[in-house]
Amino acid sequence: MDFLLEPNVAYLILLAGVVMGFLALVTPGTGALEVGALFCVLLTGYVVYNMPFNWWALLLLGLSIIPFVFSIQKPNRELYLGISLLLLVIGSVFIFPSEERFFAVNPVIAIAASSLAAGFIWISVRKSMEAASARPIHDLEGLLGMIGEARTKVHDDGSVQVRGELWSARSEREIPAGSSIRVVRRDGFVVVVEKTDGSSV
Repeated sequence: MDFLLEPNVAYLILLAGVVMGFLALVTPGTGALEVGALFCVLLTGYVVYNMPFNWWALLLLGLSIIPFVFSIQKPNRELYLGISLLLLVIGSVFIFPSEERFFAVNPVIAIAASSLAAGFIWISVRKSMEAASARPIHDLEGLLGMIGEARTKVHDDGSVQVRGELWSARSEREIPAGSSIRVVRRDGFVVVVEKTDGSSV
């Protein structure tokens, strides 16, 4: 495993582990990202144990988690995410010292990998948060009060058309097919309706 002790390889493994760890925080439950991050962390631990490293850079990597968590939970998401990515890039690039220059990682690899990782995290986190906060397309709460048409007889069960879509429905009183209905509440994924005197839409 001596090839892991090459600074560029160690840097890429470290960066991959951090990226997968961050993404696992945004999309928990899949297991694949968590396992990948753990594997990279174990390899990085082996490298850090066998190579000299900058404590301050390792501290910056650890601190990058705090604004990242804030970027998931708080307003001003972009600000916290930007701070987290800045700490991540600086900490990962400068973690391995060099006698010849300020850091041991090849500058071209550092710039390319850091840019790709930061861009990927930025896009992934923003899209994940947008998806998490978006209102579902089939939001039954949004149907409350809407007028529609009974497509079948509705009582214990049946179907109605509301806003151009068919929904499973029931009602307290029997409603003939073709009647105008209003959605009064929901029961799980079933809408509860009542007959109205208005025209169907």
